[in-house]
Amino acid sequence: MSNLEDPRVLLALERTLLAWNRSSLALIAFGFLIEKSTLLIHLIDPVRYHDKILFNRWLGVLVIVLGLMISVLSVIQYRVALKSLTPLEMIEGYRTNLPIVLSYFTILSAIMLIISFWI
Repeated sequence: MSNLEDPRVLLALERTLLAWNRSSLALIAFGFLIEKSTLLIHLIDPVRYHDKILFNRWLGVLVIVLGLMISVLSVIQYRVALKSLTPLEMIEGYRTNLPIVLSYFTILSAIMLIISFWI
């Protein structure tokens, strides 16, 4: 439980969630890059490089899932931290769910990206 009684604590929590969201987005983008890095090899000779293509696909998906998990865990952590704030640390009328909505969009995008690899 926080005892600072300062509204800046809420804003610091929000900045932390957004920083974790940026990190998860970076991992998702890196996973996409890994998965698509074999596109030229796939066009040249897919039979010869089948193992490399398959490895990169699964490695890319694994990195995307890691980014997805970080995003989910950061939302959970944010909600736990919000419950520990006192009314003096909350800003009246301030919507604390907007960063969570952004994180949900990141999670949905990662899931859709993984699905798109097999469609």
